[in-house]
Amino acid sequence: MARKPARQDVEIDVVDWLRRLPKVELHLHLEGTIQPETLLELSRRHDAEPLTPEAAKKLYVYENFLGFMDSFKAVSARLKGPDDYELITYNMIRDLAAQGVVHAEVYISFGIIYYWKNAEVEPYTEAIERGRVRGEKDFGTTVYWLIDAVRHFGAEEAAKVFRKAAELRAVYPSIVGIGIGGDEARGGADLFRESYAEAKAAGLRLTAHAGETMGPESIWAAINIGAERVGHALSAQHDVELLEVLAQKQVPLELNVTSNIRTGCCKSLDDHPVKQYFESGLMITINSDDPPMFGSNLLEEYVLVQERFEFSLEQMRELAANSVEASFLPPERKLELLRRVEQYGW
Repeated sequence: MARKPARQDVEIDVVDWLRRLPKVELHLHLEGTIQPETLLELSRRHDAEPLTPEAAKKLYVYENFLGFMDSFKAVSARLKGPDDYELITYNMIRDLAAQGVVHAEVYISFGIIYYWKNAEVEPYTEAIERGRVRGEKDFGTTVYWLIDAVRHFGAEEAAKVFRKAAELRAVYPSIVGIGIGGDEARGGADLFRESYAEAKAAGLRLTAHAGETMGPESIWAAINIGAERVGHALSAQHDVELLEVLAQKQVPLELNVTSNIRTGCCKSLDDHPVKQYFESGLMITINSDDPPMFGSNLLEEYVLVQERFEFSLEQMRELAANSVEASFLPPERKLELLRRVEQYGW
């Protein structure tokens, strides 16, 4: 249970305060938002022998990063058709709104659709957009899409994904950027330099997962190919020069504390650099990554960070403002949300 510090003789329910704090989620995978109850519904739709609740829960259990990748694949394998994607999109926005999330920038893995499903992405994108429009109307949380290439599928597959993202952006303005995820060890960022330049020329914003399972060199490579935001950046703590550059340039970092612990990329909370980064002047944001996979949504991440690392509520407000500033929203919407964060009361 969160502490309830007093201010002016008024007790504050910290969890409720953090729930109502306007928040922006910048590192979230659509396919990683499938809750066990939704997985059961998908299984009833598609499996000859539907999963039992116990079997569904077991799919979310793993021991390390590679085990997580296997779990992610097993769960997302139940996404068979476009209607399944519409369902999970709508449910995702519902869940985000309940946590006080006002805007989210969410990764969609076109690589999974191309590579695992051997299908064209247009029907899936249309369905995802149906879910987004319904979800935004019903719950008020806005969503932008970041089209994610699986880096260990190779540079050629990534180029195909990014070109399709640029093509679809003309139809769906909610598609704002691209990124690379997957196994860093099997796909260094340098492989995607030309594709990133091409995506930037097409008007797409650039992100990259880096420094999650590999060392600081992976983060350097992501910055060098033009990444505007870096996901995870866990290993930056081991390179003083990199920390100085990240602080000086105010490169937004999409931190995912519980994710790093659950995948084994960080041994313990004591070893996590979130507070070190903050105190070093880095532009950090708090995110959830794949909530049901890690057992922690964005609100719970805020609660964890506040309690475990002893951030003040004013510092939590600063973290919320960082996420607004680091988003790809237009300036007028950023100003609106920043005012809401700044004016948010006790």
